Formats: sequence, structure tokens, C-alpha cells
Amino acid sequence: MTRDEMPDPDERPVSPTEQPTDGDFDAGLRPRSLADFIGQPRVCEQLELVLQGAKGRGGTPDHILMSGPPGLGKTSLAMIIAAEMGAAIRVTSGPALERAGDLAAMLSNLVDGDVLFIDEIHRIARPAEEMLYLAMEDFRVDVVVGKGPGATSIPLDVAPFTLVGATTRSGSLTGPLRDRFGFTAHMEFYETDELVRVLRRSAGILGIRLLPDASTEIARRSRGTPRIANRLLRRVRDYAEVRSDGVVTVEVARAALAVYDVDDLGFDRLDRAVLNALVRGFGGGPVGVSTLAVAVGEEPTTVEEVCEPFLVRAGMMARTPRGRVATAAAWHHLGLTPPAGAMNASFGVRSRDAITESLFDDL
Repeated sequence: MTRDEMPDPDERPVSPTEQPTDGDFDAGLRPRSLADFIGQPRVCEQLELVLQGAKGRGGTPDHILMSGPPGLGKTSLAMIIAAEMGAAIRVTSGPALERAGDLAAMLSNLVDGDVLFIDEIHRIARPAEEMLYLAMEDFRVDVVVGKGPGATSIPLDVAPFTLVGATTRSGSLTGPLRDRFGFTAHMEFYETDELVRVLRRSAGILGIRLLPDASTEIARRSRGTPRIANRLLRRVRDYAEVRSDGVVTVEVARAALAVYDVDDLGFDRLDRAVLNALVRGFGGGPVGVSTLAVAVGEEPTTVEEVCEPFLVRAGMMARTPRGRVATAAAWHHLGLTPPAGAMNASFGVRSRDAITESLFDDL
């Protein structure tokens, strides 16, 4: 498969990253309260205690850090935190805060009790991060006016606020920033039954006639990620309205997902291209990621950061000191007989705790 034939990694139907077409769609489906939020029961219980405790004291909650892979609901939870506290939310992202002045302007406009949500907080520029330390601890910032010997530091008070940071790479956060968060929530991948509930809720909001077997079929292929599940639901809805009677049955769901190259395990063309290259082109490995990337016509970072995490989670590939190795499950998935000594994927179906840990190791 050539690079021209390969879908853009960020526009794949099973990509967990947010796409331009997701914005308005997701906004209408976001839960408005913790009671409406599906999944993450441990995180929701912990957050409820944090928020109720702050309400009882009449103060602001501790600063909150949410870590986990994309598409699991970190932004939705940030908005719920603001709604539960009856506060306004100001949204920005780490890459947007390139200078300390950018952050100072945002902090100075906060009012008492506001929630400041910084997505991808691990990508915040160092000068802005250092200013954030003082704002989180003492609710003030020092703005430097002028340059050189004539520079003057002007202290500005900041209204008490709650910072909610979201990151897909918690290991990239600096120690001083991580330590200033009073509560850290670790988001986990969803189980199939939880995704079924997400799909049924979304179908009800959108007015889609989604049969139970169809919701299970879509959920199984959604990689444990609600964002992917909702995106696949949109694609299946289009297929049902154009080529069927509008009712999403299991047969319609399978046919629709086949059109969009999403197979039974949630693999798409790029995933299968990597597996095919690894198994058929290199005899199951070991092979280096750069060589594997050339074989599928992609950049090494795309293969390493976009494809590998899920292939490792699914038990199809292992990362070894010598290179990438296909497991016996990968051979079977491609309809081939694994050679003697092929690595067994005893972790092909695992708990979400083990899956989450594996993904963070790969990232």
C-alpha cells in the first residue's frame, strides 16, 4: 500500500484524536453532570468527593490533573467540574500558551471560583509553566515590565480558581508542575458494556434507531474509546440512511464498518498494513520501526505513536530490544499459521487496568 493510498493518521475513523468534524457532534453529546457520565466509576466517585467537600467548605476544589489516552472524556469531565461547582470554565491548550504573557492575560481575567482548563498541559511552554506554579499555589503572578537593568516585576493578585489539566503523556510533565495538583485522575479504557451504554445514549440524543446487537457490534470495534464509538456511530448512521431503511441492525453495522475498513477487532487499513508488513514481509520480525515504516509508506513516528500502541494492546505485536515482533495472534488474525516458537499473546484480552498500563508504556 502506497502512502497516497493510506488514510491520514489523524483522519482515520478509529483515530482517538479529535477531528475537525467531531467538535459540534461531540458538544451535543457531552454529559452535563457526574450522574450522566458513563464509565470511569472510580474517577467519578473520587471527583464527587473532591467537589462535594469543596462545596461544603465554601471554597474552590484542589487543582485537578486528568491523565490518560485521548478520547476517554477528559474534556467532558472538566466541563462537568465547572457545572457541578456552578462556575464558568475558560478553555485553552498547552501549545497555545507560548509566552508567560499569554497565561498572565488569561489568569487576570478569571473571577472567583472559575475553572481554567488546559488541554495537553504537558506541552505548555516553560516560561508560562513557571508562572503557573505561583498562580496555583499563591493565586498571584509576577509580571515583568521592561528589559535589562530597568526591568520591573509587578505582582498581580489572581482570583482563587481551580486548574484542570489534561494530558495524554503524564510522564512528560515536570515534577514541580505535577506536584502542585491536589488530585490526579487516571482515565481507563472502557469495557464493551460501557461503550454500549455510551452508544445507546448517543443514539437516543440523535434520534437513531439502534438495535441492541448493533450497539454491541460497534462497541466491540471502538478500541475502548467513546470518541471512536460515537464517530463509528455517525458513519453507521449514514450508511443506514443511504443504503437501508435507517434502522441500524447488526447486519447494517457490519456492512457499514466494512465500507470504512474497520474489522472485527477495530483495526483499519493502516493497522492491517503494518501487521501484513511485519508478518508477510519480515516473517514476523524482529524488525526495526524505521524499516517497518518504510514498508508501509509512513513516517516512523506515525507507526510508533499511532499504530503500535493499539496493536500491542490487542496482543498482536510485541516491542523487544531487537525490534518489533508479531505474536501468534497476529498470524492467526491474518489467516496464517504461526511458525514454531512464535510469541504467544496471552494478553490478547486483558483488563482495562492492564491495557492502560501497557499503552502508557508504549507512549
